[in-house]
Amino acid sequence: MTHLHSRTPLLEHRSLSTQLGKKVWLKLENTQASGSFKLRGIGLLCQRAADKGVSHLVCPSGGNAGFAAAVAGAALGVRTTIVVPHTTHESVRQNIRAIGADVIVEGSVWDEANLLALRLCEQPGAVYIPPFDHPDIWDGNATMIDELAAGFDFDVVVCSVGGGGLMSGVVQGLHRNGLQQVPVIAVETEGAASLAAAVQADELVTLPAITSIATSLGARRVAQQALDWTRVHDIRMAAVSDAQAVDACLRFADDMRMLVEPACGASLAVAYQNLPQLADFSKPLVIVCGGIGADIAKLQAWKLQFKLN
Repeated sequence: MTHLHSRTPLLEHRSLSTQLGKKVWLKLENTQASGSFKLRGIGLLCQRAADKGVSHLVCPSGGNAGFAAAVAGAALGVRTTIVVPHTTHESVRQNIRAIGADVIVEGSVWDEANLLALRLCEQPGAVYIPPFDHPDIWDGNATMIDELAAGFDFDVVVCSVGGGGLMSGVVQGLHRNGLQQVPVIAVETEGAASLAAAVQADELVTLPAITSIATSLGARRVAQQALDWTRVHDIRMAAVSDAQAVDACLRFADDMRMLVEPACGASLAVAYQNLPQLADFSKPLVIVCGGIGADIAKLQAWKLQFKLN
């Protein structure tokens, strides 16, 4: 099978490495055609569905998963509908439409958009494409570790957690490549920390609301698989503020000349803030998950909102 995703670059962040006295590695998933890692898992799920004869892909999404599904649908020649809530910025809706997918705006939150998506999937030939909670998605996301497993030396993986699809893929990739001893630092923003809540309760928890600006991490309830991995793998929790996530985005833009969302900035903030979770490690690998929900205007507005230098 020819994958829809690309093999992404691996770069050392040299200035951060010098500042921290560590080798800080970046897996640049922001360079995928979809602007984020989502094309790996979503793309594989769409591909396998198309191979079974599906004629209509339906994805409820706040942005990145829908954009990845739209990219996959265009590549596969399959009709694609993305259902987004009213909170999804118009620029994101336009980006999805520009690829050729239909966009339906429904509800004030993702849960309401999801209900419509499920109803649309009752039509013949339609299949539901979830944003993060499916074995094919984790299987596809694991390929980023497959690309690194041979001959690359890292001692921890830092990744952002929304619904847990990225983290589940990362851990699956570590295990299938004999790297199950490598810990994962799972990063959430304050106000969207549904995995931390689940770990503390030792069961899935539905947050009453998402109050973080990192809306791509805005899953009120993580996938069961993500919680299950915390029970069998060394996963260390970290939480950053919205201000820290935005500050990391701004510094990353200056350092690497790349724009990423606060959802991605959350992971970068672990290194930029030199959080205690990094203390035990000398060769961290940061998954730069990307995201299409950031532009210069939004970053400037957030900079002013949080009074950042």
